[in-house]
Amino acid sequence: MTLPGIEELLRELAPQVLGILVRRHGQFDACEDATQEALLAAATQWPADGIPDSPRSWLVTVASRRLVDEWRSESARRRREDEAAALEPTGTVHSSARDDTLELLFLCCHPALSESSQLALTLRAVGGLTTAQIASAFLVPEATMAQRISRAKQSIRAAGARFAALPTDEHADRLRVVMRVLYLIFNEGYTTSSGAVAQRADLTTEAIRLTRMLHAAAPAEPEAAGLLALMLLTDARRDAREAQGELIPLAEQDRSVWNSARIDEGVALVTRALGSGPVGPYQLQAAIAAVHDEAPSADETDWRQILALYDVLARISPGPVVALNRAVAVAMVHGPRAGLAELGTLDADERMTGNHRVVAVRAHLLELAGERDAATEAYQEAARLSRSLPEQRYLALRAARLNF
Repeated sequence: MTLPGIEELLRELAPQVLGILVRRHGQFDACEDATQEALLAAATQWPADGIPDSPRSWLVTVASRRLVDEWRSESARRRREDEAAALEPTGTVHSSARDDTLELLFLCCHPALSESSQLALTLRAVGGLTTAQIASAFLVPEATMAQRISRAKQSIRAAGARFAALPTDEHADRLRVVMRVLYLIFNEGYTTSSGAVAQRADLTTEAIRLTRMLHAAAPAEPEAAGLLALMLLTDARRDAREAQGELIPLAEQDRSVWNSARIDEGVALVTRALGSGPVGPYQLQAAIAAVHDEAPSADETDWRQILALYDVLARISPGPVVALNRAVAVAMVHGPRAGLAELGTLDADERMTGNHRVVAVRAHLLELAGERDAATEAYQEAARLSRSLPEQRYLALRAARLNF
C-alpha cells in the first residue's frame, strides 16, 4: 500500500483506537495523546515494514504500552500504577470488531463543555482535522482554537467522562452538536480551507460513513436523514468539480459526470424526511441541493424555488453563510444588483471580515452586472485572502479573463 493509502487507513482507524482506549481506561486526554503517538509510530514504521495483519490491534497495543509507560513513570500516583498493572496482556487487545467511533462522537459532546468546545474537540479527536483547519471553520485565530481544544481536554478529564448510556434529557442536545460536527468535517473535505488540494475525499467519505451510522442509530430523526441527504447530494458532484487541477463552478460542470446513484438516494432521503417531522436546516439545505442536482442544466435550475427555500432557512437558522448563499439566489432571481444589495448586509458582520468567499461572491455578481474593473479587483482581492491554492488559481484566472 502506498503512503497516501496508509494515511487514509490511519485516519479511519484513529477514532476507533481512541474509542477503544477511552472505553477501557477513561482519561480522555491521556488516551488521545497515546493514540497520536501510536499513529506517528505507524506512519514511520508501516511504509518500511508493511501493514500488520490487524492494524487496529497493532495501534491499540502500541497506544496501550504508551499509557502503561506514562502511568508507571508517575510513581507517586499508586492508583495509576494499579490501573496499569491491570491492563490486558498484549495479545488480547480488543479483538472484537466493534467500532466505537459514534460513541466517541457523543462523548466529545459532553455537557461539561461549551458547544464551541464540543465541536472543536470532536473535530480534532474524531474528524482528524488540524487545529488550523478547525480554526478556519470557526472563523477564529489558530492560537485561540489551540487553547480551546486544550481546555476541552482538561474539562473532559475533570468531568470523569466515560462511555455510558446517555441520559434522555441530554440526547437531543448532543445529537444536534454531533450533526454539526459531521457537517463541518464534510465541508472541510468538500472544499478545503487551505493547502494545495481543492477537496479531500478521505474527509467526505468518513463524514458520510459516520452520518450513515448516525442515521441508522436514529432512523426517526428527520435532521439526521436530512444531513445524510445533503452530503450525498453535494458529494455527487465531486468528480465534476475539477479538471486538470482547476476548479469548475457549478454552472459550468459536466452534469453527466455527477453520481446519479447518490443523487437518487439523497432525493429519496430528503423527500421522506421533509414529511416526517419538524423541518430543520439540514433538510432545507438538502432540498436546495436536490433542486440543483435535478436540474437538467444550469439554465433550467429553479432559482425561485431555491430562493424560497433560503427564505425559510434564513428564518429558522439565520447566519452569515446562509445570508451569503441567499444573496446569490436573490441575484439569480432578481438580478445581480439586487444580489449585491443583499450582500451589503454582511459588511457589518465581523465574523465575515476578511472572508474570501464574501469577496468572491461580490466579484461574481459585479461581473454579472457588467462592472468589469470592479469585478477584476474583487477577484484579485479574494485570491489574496484565500488560503487554498486551487481557489487562488481559480480566482486569479477569473480576474485575468476579464481583461481580455
